[in-house]
This record gives sequence, C-alpha cells and structure tokens, in this order.
Amino acid sequence: MLEYNYFIENFEKSPLIIQVVWAFIMTIIFFIIIITIYLKYLRSFLRANEKLKNKIEKEYETLVINYLYAGDETDKISSEQQSIIEQLKSNIFETFRRNILISTLLKLSYEISGEMAESLHRLYIQTGLLDYSLSKLKSRKWNIIADGIRELTLFHVKEVQEQVKIHINHPKTEVRSAMQLYLVNLFHFEGLDFLNNITTPISEWDQIQLLEVLQLHTNQRVTSINLWLKSSNESVVFFALKLAKIYNQYGVKDELTAILDHKNIKIRIDVIHLLSYLNIIDAKTILKNKFKKLTLEEQIAFFEMMENLYEMTDKPFVMEHILNTNFEIKFSALKILRNLNIEEFNRFKNLTVEPEFVRIVKYIESN
Repeated sequence: MLEYNYFIENFEKSPLIIQVVWAFIMTIIFFIIIITIYLKYLRSFLRANEKLKNKIEKEYETLVINYLYAGDETDKISSEQQSIIEQLKSNIFETFRRNILISTLLKLSYEISGEMAESLHRLYIQTGLLDYSLSKLKSRKWNIIADGIRELTLFHVKEVQEQVKIHINHPKTEVRSAMQLYLVNLFHFEGLDFLNNITTPISEWDQIQLLEVLQLHTNQRVTSINLWLKSSNESVVFFALKLAKIYNQYGVKDELTAILDHKNIKIRIDVIHLLSYLNIIDAKTILKNKFKKLTLEEQIAFFEMMENLYEMTDKPFVMEHILNTNFEIKFSALKILRNLNIEEFNRFKNLTVEPEFVRIVKYIESN
C-alpha cells in the first residue's frame, strides 16, 4: 500500500510530459490485454464453429448420398427421398446451415454426372434452396446478387434467365460478370444475345472468361455476329472481332470492311489484323487506296497484312515504300519485294548506303 501511495505521489509531482507518457503506456497495456483475451475467445469460437461445420457437413453428405441412391428408375420421388427432402428443408431457415448445405451440394455436383447430377439439381429445387437463390437477386447488396447468380449457374437453373438478365447493366462489374457467365455457361453461344442490349463495358478479363467457356462446348450453333460488329458499345465490337477470328466468320467480311472507318483506332487496327487472318483480299485494295490517310499504326498493320496477302500486282505499291521513313514499313516492303521477285530485290538492295536500310537487307538475305 505504501509503495502504491509512493508511486501516486511521485506520479503527481512528475512533469506533465512524464504523466502523459505513463498514461499512454498504461492505455496500451490495457488494450493489449483486451485484444489478447478477445483473440483467445475468437480462436476458441472459430475452432468450435469449424467442428460444428464439419459435423453438419458430414450429416448433409450422408443424407444427400442416401437421397441419390434411394431413387428408382422412374422420375418419381420415393418415400425415403421425400423424408430426406423434409429433413433438409427444416435446416435451411438458418443461414449458417443453409450455406453448408449449398456448399455440400456443390461439392458433390463436381463428383457426379448424368442422372445423378439431374437428381441433385431436383433436390436443390425441392429443398427450397432455389427460392433463396432467387431472393438474392432482389438484394440491395451487389455481392449477394452476384452470389445468387453464381448459385443458379452452378446448379444449371435455366428457367430463370429473364430474372438474371435484369442485371445486364448493373453498376457493379462483379454482378455483370456473373450474369454473363450464367448465360454463356447454360446457353452457350445463344447466351451471347445479351450483347444486343448491354451498354456497360465488358472488361478484357470478362471477355477472356466468356471465350474460355464457349470453347469448352464443341458442335454448338454459331449465331450471327453482324449486329455486334455495328454496336455503339466499343467493348462489344472488340469481343465480336475475337469471335469472328475464333469461329472463322468469313461471312461478315462486308461488316468488317465497313468498320475500317471506325472512330476507334484500336478497333481499326484489330480489323486489319482480322482481315489478314481471314485472307480477305478485297480489303487490301480498299486500304491501298486510302493508305496516305491512315495513321502510322494502321499503315504498319496494313503492311503486316500485305506480308500475308501479297500478289504480283502489289509490286508497284511496295516499291514506293522500300525507302519509307518508318522502320517497320521499310522492313515489310523489302521483305515482300524479295518474296515477289528476288531479282528485283537484288537490283534495289544497293539503292542506298543508309545504315538502317543496309542492316534490313542483310537480315532479310540471311533469313
């Protein structure tokens, strides 16, 4: 007690700065003790929660597996299956248990196929989980909407596509991405009809994901992409160009040549590369006639196209550019000339002693 009083007296007599430092130290010690107690409680809670989750998950797995094997060859629900449905239904009102049931069904869906997968899909509907997924679509929180759409995708619920499409231009990218993947996963190429109405941009990453999903499905009917090439949404045009390349859409050559005048230079350059890939020679004449009006990037892209589609009739045009001030164009022109007429190339290879020209000639000759 005396020591305590001595400490208090010294504390009161000490300078203000010392008092502040001591108060600060005691506050920190107090918070450290509180945080330590809380972390111990939290760890105990999480461990108990994980044990409970594992226990419930095993129970659900057993029930679902019993459900799958309790059916007969008909589509009718057996009495045993109905009993399991009712048992699972009684557990979905609590969010914690409902989420465990959904994750259990999803886990099993990756391990089965055929009739069992269809049976699992029916169980998802019969237990009322579908209603909860649909209710998420009406949430004010974007992450809950996205979760609902993902659940509908994973359980292959096709019947609600119009409810999902409502979110086609949702302000959050994550929701739009989930909606797009839902349509393409379930309806394949036909699911791309959302491109007709989307006004928000489709990110490069989303385009890659959609293309990957499409390519998982072979022998699908490829619908017309004409409307998408004319879209006012530039990201839709970029995506349509990718589709035209992957699915060799030679039939859209008129639409492709029409957008050589698109206001977006990146689109114009991508179109030139695509026309080259599709071997659409008619476009070469169009670009040759307006070559001087093209930007430098377009001119370079056009000469790359010429390397793929050159003809003897192109020689006069190529000859005009063997001394072009741009390295890429000069290189392409000399390369094309060598392929068109080696003798002509040999006559002009000493046209100038300019170092860059000489280096290009030597490189072409050695390759």
